[in-house]
Amino acid sequence: MKSALLAALAALALAGCNSSVPAPSAAAPAPASIVVAPSNFQMPQGSGCEGEIARYRAVQDDDLAMGQIAQSVYNQIHGEIAAAAQACSAGHDEEARSMILASRKRHGYPTAL
Repeated sequence: MKSALLAALAALALAGCNSSVPAPSAAAPAPASIVVAPSNFQMPQGSGCEGEIARYRAVQDDDLAMGQIAQSVYNQIHGEIAAAAQACSAGHDEEARSMILASRKRHGYPTAL
């Protein structure tokens, strides 16, 4: 009789382990805020190094205005853009475009646009 009682208690204990009562879960994290460019933001047009420089400069100006980059990073990128603009105005299109691409890579901006 004792062994039957022990077997019944063991079965009840094991049944409790296999119950389908959901464990309490942590609250879902709040969605992160998404900061997007203002609705009136216009990406500059143009081709060659002049277009690349104008678009990269516009993105930087917008990122600074939206608080997406620090002033010190903006200043560094602005200097890189100015150097690329000099190369561009001297007729070195490929060099200027390469400089912009290198800056984008260095600062984590997409390069396959």
